[in-house]
Amino acid sequence: DKNKFASPVISGTEGKGGELFGKEEGLPGNIYAPNITPDHLGSWTDGELFRAITSGVSKDNTSLFPLMPYNNFGKMDKEDILSIISYIRTLKPIKNEIPKRELDFPLNFIVNSMPQNPNFQTIPKKSDSINYGKYLVNAASCFTCHTQMNKGEPIKDMDFAGGEKFKIKNYGTIFSSNISSDKETGIGNWTKESFIKRFKDYSPKNIKNNEFQTVMPWYNYTEMPEDEIGAIYDYLKTTKPIKNLIENRFISEKK
Repeated sequence: DKNKFASPVISGTEGKGGELFGKEEGLPGNIYAPNITPDHLGSWTDGELFRAITSGVSKDNTSLFPLMPYNNFGKMDKEDILSIISYIRTLKPIKNEIPKRELDFPLNFIVNSMPQNPNFQTIPKKSDSINYGKYLVNAASCFTCHTQMNKGEPIKDMDFAGGEKFKIKNYGTIFSSNISSDKETGIGNWTKESFIKRFKDYSPKNIKNNEFQTVMPWYNYTEMPEDEIGAIYDYLKTTKPIKNLIENRFISEKK
């Protein structure tokens, strides 16, 4: 089945938006990915884009739903954010009207309290592998997907221990893996080489078109340089080991 998790971006649609993240995925409403091509963002200033990406406030002062992890982006280096904005400006303009989001009560009011002021960091030197990896882990929002949540809040003492569930329409439920440094149930016994290989195995040349990949956006991360993936490994090896065996990673809805 084709779905938002199954295949790489269709060439020529970059930034078009319109992907629905809704109740069928367990979300409290229907949230649509916005059109971020110049057709829609042409009237936005760089400052307005910067505020949306790092603080969660739109051009019209609407509070954004943190499906885009702006709280993470607000902890990045300013220059990295400016580079992202520069790239967005180069996308091909695509006309695509996006439906307005529909959030359930009381989230439709609570969302207004979610934006936060950014706390920018200076990107560490690559030679400082652990802190550089920590920076990348924040930017990629690894914590959010690999930590069990309760009503949007991380469960205490379960950092990076996996088990967060993701519902996928017409497919089933997937549980994130334990990436803490635990040797039995996490990556504590993984070598750096095997960790890097895990990413590189999902190179487009190794994956058939439309083959299911899980929620993990392998196609994005597989193109990362090996030293950056290695830095992520170096940081994760410093995390608290948490024993949490994910025995059944997938529950199918198919009959």
